Amino acid sequence: MSSAMPIVAVFAGGTSAERDVSLGSGRASAVALARSFPTRLFELSTNAIPPGIDPARHVVFSTLHGTFGEDGGMQRLLDAAGIHYAGCDAESSALTMNKTRTKEAAEARGVQVVPGLGFDGREKPTTDTIFAQLGESLVLKPNNEGSSVGLSLVSTRAELEDQLRGISSGSWLVEKRIIGRELSVGVLGGKAMGVVEIRPKSGVYDFTSKYTKGLTEYFAPAPLESPMTSAVQSAAEIAFAACGCRDYARIDFMLSTTNQLYLLEINTLPGMKETSLLPMSARCAGMDFTALVRNLVSPAIERFHSAMAAAPVRL
Repeated sequence: MSSAMPIVAVFAGGTSAERDVSLGSGRASAVALARSFPTRLFELSTNAIPPGIDPARHVVFSTLHGTFGEDGGMQRLLDAAGIHYAGCDAESSALTMNKTRTKEAAEARGVQVVPGLGFDGREKPTTDTIFAQLGESLVLKPNNEGSSVGLSLVSTRAELEDQLRGISSGSWLVEKRIIGRELSVGVLGGKAMGVVEIRPKSGVYDFTSKYTKGLTEYFAPAPLESPMTSAVQSAAEIAFAACGCRDYARIDFMLSTTNQLYLLEINTLPGMKETSLLPMSARCAGMDFTALVRNLVSPAIERFHSAMAAAPVRL
């Protein structure tokens, strides 16, 4: 079989609440990938593989954030079509998109997680149950969305009751609010890169703070003592492995005011503009954006070449 370099098909857009964020990630990644590989950008508007993707010619680099793109939906379609792609497989994508399952898997391997309670929007727990388990300072968020979509803070019974009244469907998670420092670390090939500290000026790293210029400060590397940096990196690597992640991911933590480290979540297809957290983490390790995207897609290209070499020759 041919050992020619495949075309890297960058998927962006999609149908989730994070479509606009994904378009920015895809366009930036495609420009950078084109410096190293034949590259084509595909902007998706349906939950389907775009026409023209050929398993014998393409490797997919997806930047489809959120529902379907990041939860195993697209990955299952690619697997069924025999198309190689960068990043986590369908099973680990589905697991990590579910924040409750992510925390269960990581906690089973000894990683401390934020105490929380998952529930179905049609069968909501009472405020008494939530307060008894988690206290009154809470974070309420969808169990399977990214970019802090739908996140709200609760500090009184009236606020909680009001928020719960507005929920009638979907999978939700209410967590004890940890006051402290928010940290993020990229993992590449199972190894953690630099730790980044996120300091939103509002005190809450919500959608607005993430995507409005000037509302959040970032420190890369995070100003931590060396033992704590090592602890964050170790916890990230353990969580990555515990959830069966492949190639790369971004792992988010809270460091409490008492220096307790808590896992928040794993992002398998994180933001991929040059100013995003995963590229910040990589720059701490001496890797610029062009080198980063090249390293992110390289394992998928290796899988593509291995499969092509093993395929029977057609006469």
